[in-house]
Amino acid sequence: MSKDKMNVLGFYNPGSKTAAPNFEKVEIDRPKAAGRDLLVEVRAVSVNPTDLRTRDAKGEDDQTLTVVGRDASGIVVETGDDCKLFQVGEEVFYAGTSIAPGSLSEVQLVDERIVGKKPKSIGFAEAAALPLTSVTASEALFDRLGVSRNPTDNKEKVILIIGAAGGVGSVATQMAKLAGLTVVGTASRPESKEWALNHKTDFIINHHEAFEPQLEALGISGVHYIFCLTNIDDHMESMANAILPQGKICSILPAMKPLHPALFSKSVSFSYELMYTRSVYQTKDMISQHHILNQLADWVDEGEIRSTMSKKLAPLNPETLKEAYEILLTGRTIGKIVVEGPICP
Repeated sequence: MSKDKMNVLGFYNPGSKTAAPNFEKVEIDRPKAAGRDLLVEVRAVSVNPTDLRTRDAKGEDDQTLTVVGRDASGIVVETGDDCKLFQVGEEVFYAGTSIAPGSLSEVQLVDERIVGKKPKSIGFAEAAALPLTSVTASEALFDRLGVSRNPTDNKEKVILIIGAAGGVGSVATQMAKLAGLTVVGTASRPESKEWALNHKTDFIINHHEAFEPQLEALGISGVHYIFCLTNIDDHMESMANAILPQGKICSILPAMKPLHPALFSKSVSFSYELMYTRSVYQTKDMISQHHILNQLADWVDEGEIRSTMSKKLAPLNPETLKEAYEILLTGRTIGKIVVEGPICP
């Protein structure tokens, strides 16, 4: 292959929404770094539901090549003229942005302000499991919910994390514990309960049952914060009953039905979290994601945060990606699924 070309794994036809995307290996022009962009040689990627949403939003008549993939870890091979944070040869990890080609490629351009140093104590695969979920969890906890980073401030406070065994949930539980909160997580299957408990959840309740009686059985009269990681409409009434007056709720999915009236009477604050907001809108504080990822790397190296990789697949090719996304489509995944690269020749 010419040095001006590279392989990517993408799809032209969106295909069925109930099956994995129709990935194929395609040769395209190799990008060059400019401005604040890094060119990263991709060593591992993780799969995310947002990749499937990108596919599902593609029209049947759209035959352009779509390259998805958010999370990645790899090595910087080129830097733009304005880069200040990284040098060629450094190992990095990141979650990318939803408005640029994804990480399912040999090399990828990514703005250095949304990139962090890869943790030294873990491999590329373990690192690739963390960026998107960790940035989401950090922004939700500390920016949207306004949780204090000082454990002393949170000594008597409780957070309920709905979907504690998923990718975001199993890193949010760890961050919440670092902040000094008591963590109640929801899970329903034995394996998801075990996973959540192993990722620092204090108590488990079942999200298929009303929250308030289960919390009362634990001696908890209400929660100060709720972080919802599943369909919020399914839990609106339970959340309204469980949240304390002047509590705060954050969701990563849009509510399609009206909020419960009790949230008004309790003066509850409600917010959304989407980690792509800063990169898509090029907000002035976009570099905060660089700082979040660097802090995460330190926590991992200090043993405070564990990688949430639950399954590693290889090699990085269309067949393996199909397997990974078919697992994701079951809706029963725990932690994160990672595919180790680079792309096979």
